[in-house]
Formats: sequence, structure tokens, C-alpha cells
Amino acid sequence: MAVKFDADRWLEYRGFMNCIFTKDYLAAISDFEQCKKATPGRYVMDHSYDFYIAISLLQLNEFKKAEDILTNEIKNEKKQFGEDGNHYMTLFYLGITKLELHKWDEAIAEFDKAIKMYSHFSDAKYYKGIALSKLGRSEEGAKLWKEAKADFEAGYTINEDNAVYERYPYQFNGWKYIH
Repeated sequence: MAVKFDADRWLEYRGFMNCIFTKDYLAAISDFEQCKKATPGRYVMDHSYDFYIAISLLQLNEFKKAEDILTNEIKNEKKQFGEDGNHYMTLFYLGITKLELHKWDEAIAEFDKAIKMYSHFSDAKYYKGIALSKLGRSEEGAKLWKEAKADFEAGYTINEDNAVYERYPYQFNGWKYIH
């Protein structure tokens, strides 16, 4: 209802809510596309509209489209914030797209960049372990999973503000199954 009365203020937040909370990814994409036309270049909850569009596309199994958007987002972040200005979550989700596209080495490279910025990022370590295993480096992957499990148990996971209320896409929670 708030969007009806003040779309400039509330449409981007509804898009965020659709992406993270209600998991209505088509609605999230629609909201953020409208936002891009009305107020290009703005951010909501520390991320660009394209960041959330890419997450939504990942959830809709549109991996190549998500990869293209996140690759462009990485370039935009560097342009806006400097060579080391990428957000570790953007790198993480680009790694996820590479993983989904079976680009194992590229996924590992993106996860490494995210882990360099957030050294205890259990989710990135978990998915990097999968990519390592897919490359036949199972021992290295298993070692990383143990490290990821310890980080997770110490409270290190996706630490977006709203992650305390709702799990983010690809946020891992199955550590009890990893020995």
C-alpha cells in the first residue's frame, strides 16, 4: 500500500522484500526494473538494484543472465569505489553463478576474492569446497569444509542486516551433515 502513495520511497524496499523475504523473484525483478527507470543508480540495503535482480535471476535458474549482471556490477563497483571497492556479497554471488554454470575455476577465483575481504566467510568457503571437489580436489575441499564449519559455528555467515530475520539465497545451513 505504501508504494501506491509514495513509489519513490517504497518501491525499492518492496523489491528488496520480494527478493529476500517473500521470495517472489519475478515481482522483485519487476519492482527493481521500475526503480532503475525512475531512480537509476540508487542503492537499497547497501546494494544496487541490479544486485537484487541478479539474486532473483539465480533463484529462477537464469544463471547466465545473473552472471552477466553481476560481472557488470563488479565493474561498476570498481569504477565507483576503486579497485578494491567490490562488496564481498557481489563477489560471492558471482561465484555462485560460476558454480551453477560449472565454471569451477572461475567460481573458486570469485570465492577467493570474497574470502580475502571476509576471511571467515563460511558460506563462500563451503561453496568453494564444492568447486574444488568438482575439480577432483576432494581432500582440499573437505579441509575447507571443516574450516567453514568452524567459522559458521563461531557465527560467521552472511551478515547482511536482515539475515538475522531471513536466510539469504544460497546461505548454507546444513553443517550437521558435514563431518
